[in-house]
This record gives sequence, C-alpha cells and structure tokens, in this order.
Amino acid sequence: MGYGKRIDTLCSCLKETEVFADIGCDHGYCSEYMLKNGLCKRAILSDISKGSLQKAETLLAEFIESGKAVPVLGDGFYGVPKDTGEVLIAGMGGAEIVQILSHKTYGFIPEYFVFQPMHDSEKLRRFLVQNGANILKDYTFEDGKFYDLIVGENGKRGGQGREYSENDYEFGKDNLKDRPSAFLKRTEKLLKDTERYLARENLQESSKATLLERKRKLEGVLSGEIK
Repeated sequence: MGYGKRIDTLCSCLKETEVFADIGCDHGYCSEYMLKNGLCKRAILSDISKGSLQKAETLLAEFIESGKAVPVLGDGFYGVPKDTGEVLIAGMGGAEIVQILSHKTYGFIPEYFVFQPMHDSEKLRRFLVQNGANILKDYTFEDGKFYDLIVGENGKRGGQGREYSENDYEFGKDNLKDRPSAFLKRTEKLLKDTERYLARENLQESSKATLLERKRKLEGVLSGEIK
C-alpha cells in the first residue's frame, strides 16, 4: 500500500462498507485508501483539530468536491451517524476511545471497527467485551514504536464473541495465543524497566510489592506459563 508499516497495517484490516468514518483522521491516508480502492461509497473525515482536518481536506479535495468525502470538525462521534458501517480510530489513548464510544449523546459501538490505542488497551478491551462487542483480532505490532491493534464488530450482528480472561484483557488475546515477536519484544522491554525500578533505593514496600507482582506476570508471559 505504501503508506508506511503502521498505516499499511491499519488499512489491511479495513473492509468494504457503505459509509466509513475516520475519527481523528489527521492526514487522511486511510480514507484515501478506502476511497481510491472503491471500498466505501462515502468517507467521513473527522478531527477535533482544524489544522489536522485541513491536511485531510487537501489530500482528498477531489473526493470532497464529488461528495464522496465529508469533512467534520468536531470531537469524537460528533457529526457521525450511528448507522455508520465501519469506524477507524487510531493514535488515541484507549481511555479516550472509550469516552468516544460511551458518549451519552453521540456514542455507539460501530458495526465494524479498527482501533489502534496508544495506551490503556486493557481498558478498551474491557469496555468492548462488556458492552457486547466481538473482538476478532487483538495483537501488537511494531513500527518504530509498539502498537496494539483491536479489530472487531458489534455483537448485535450475531456470531459468537470470544471469551476474555483477565490475562487476555491485560495483554491481548492473540498476543498470548500466537506470541508475535513485537509483543515478546515489548514484554522483554517492560520486564527490564520493571527490574530497573525494583533496583531503586528507598522503594516503598507497597510499590515494591506491585512491581514484584508485575515482574512475575511478565516473566510468566515470556516463559509461556501465562497463556
């Protein structure tokens, strides 16, 4: 696809739909991919930043002129119909994505979604599963940084959702099942960071206990004991 590994990975999870919404669209590359490949009849380009939205408007000016792309300046799902078939939210925190999905006026769980939280992935996984979403893919990849990718659908569409254990919520179900190299590499880094914190002087007992438990879990993941 040629956008770079992170954007290409996101695009590889997108599928054909009537209306596609890119929330926090920034440059608009994923919407360009959808439109140029005929994967949607209309794309909603949404961003809270006027400057970011202008980048997408410049890139997709031809599609905006023809009515196939609609720019929306606003926060979260503002201006996004609740029957939108497919939603991408990438580059935000997991807690922020939860706020968007659960907004009392505009919030909804899309029919199909691709989420790439920068942190708080556990919180997002819990919200999705507890609110009836089926998570289809849930793994870590690397492109200079480590990224979590969560792909799924609204459970109302039918199908059997996968059950999530406490470890699945914390680490990602497909990470524990398939052990991708990016996930193991990130886990090794987290373990080293935890060990470094444990080596600090004057560490409070409560903090030490928390770090020791974290160390035990990370070691369990790397050894395959935690699955």
